[in-house]
Amino acid sequence: MITIINYGSGNIKAIGNIYDRLKIPFKVANHPEEVIDAKKIILPGVGAFDETIAMLDQSGFRKILDHEVLNNKIPVLGICVGMQILAKKSEEGNLPGLGWINAEVKKIDKALLTSKPKLPHLGWNTIKISKTNGLLKDVDEEQGFYFLHSYYFDCIDTEDIMSTTFYGKTFASSVNHNNIYGVQFHPEKSHHNGVNLLKNFAEL
Repeated sequence: MITIINYGSGNIKAIGNIYDRLKIPFKVANHPEEVIDAKKIILPGVGAFDETIAMLDQSGFRKILDHEVLNNKIPVLGICVGMQILAKKSEEGNLPGLGWINAEVKKIDKALLTSKPKLPHLGWNTIKISKTNGLLKDVDEEQGFYFLHSYYFDCIDTEDIMSTTFYGKTFASSVNHNNIYGVQFHPEKSHHNGVNLLKNFAEL
């Protein structure tokens, strides 16, 4: 059973609609105790880093997520800011992240950008797969994914990077460390590639 965490952030309905169409069982966890039987966990997120991590803390999910992900090794997929809070900290705020991946979140340098509007990085962009992984099976790198962000995920260990994308500079657009996965883009807005990715996560 895929469990989508509802802590007040992220496009839960759109993700659920894709799994409905794929006929893949899922549930939305509104309370921490509903995570206990999860086989896979999706951690969505939109907005600012501090606001998102604060909502997760206030929701009561953080303790059970730490246990299920770090101790029980349940696969988890963080989406957009849900990926960014996997890091230790962010230049966007002052609160510590989950720290599940050795990384920091940094602001995209506008001085490196030529396109307008410069920030946020908005719309479709390609990816380049750098680490073979089941999550990106049958994904079209040239079609890419839909992005919406002004900060990027800076991995301390480059072996955690699954794919990269260029916007002013090359940054990690998806990451993986053991059972922990993160994507900077929005699969729920990325048409066929996004459907493939969510299906792949269910099959990991």
